[in-house]
Amino acid sequence: MNVTICSRKAAEELLRTDALSRTAVISFCDPPSTDRPAPTPPDYTGAAARVFTVAVRDLDLSVLPDVGLTYDTYLLEADALAAFIYQARADGLDILCQCEYGQSRSAACAAAILEHFDGTGISIFADYRYYPNQVVYHKIIDALTRHGLNEQHHAKKL
Repeated sequence: MNVTICSRKAAEELLRTDALSRTAVISFCDPPSTDRPAPTPPDYTGAAARVFTVAVRDLDLSVLPDVGLTYDTYLLEADALAAFIYQARADGLDILCQCEYGQSRSAACAAAILEHFDGTGISIFADYRYYPNQVVYHKIIDALTRHGLNEQHHAKKL
């Protein structure tokens, strides 16, 4: 399973090709706010094998209380995202993590996936092109760990 990080602009260029036919896309975008509408994520319909869109702001842990959030209420989709990632892996798909600039949320997601499955997530943190969002990273890696433990528990029952 290849895990790739890209920006919205790079994703839109990929959409002009057939490069995503065996790819599961995780697309991060900002949610709507009172002062501006939410940006529309790229339309992967018919191009990607499957898509999981996450509308979550790129926030640090210290800022969450300022916007009425906690670690527990931020990125509520984490468990569903972990199931999506596990299914993509089981189906032999590559994963493309995409956010607006391809540096923070998507990098954090890719780092969590690589760390969970291969123990190589540090490679994303060590790459000067990326600034992985710590909250996104921890929410996803926690969810992947829970999902993996649940799968192991379910397999033992069978």
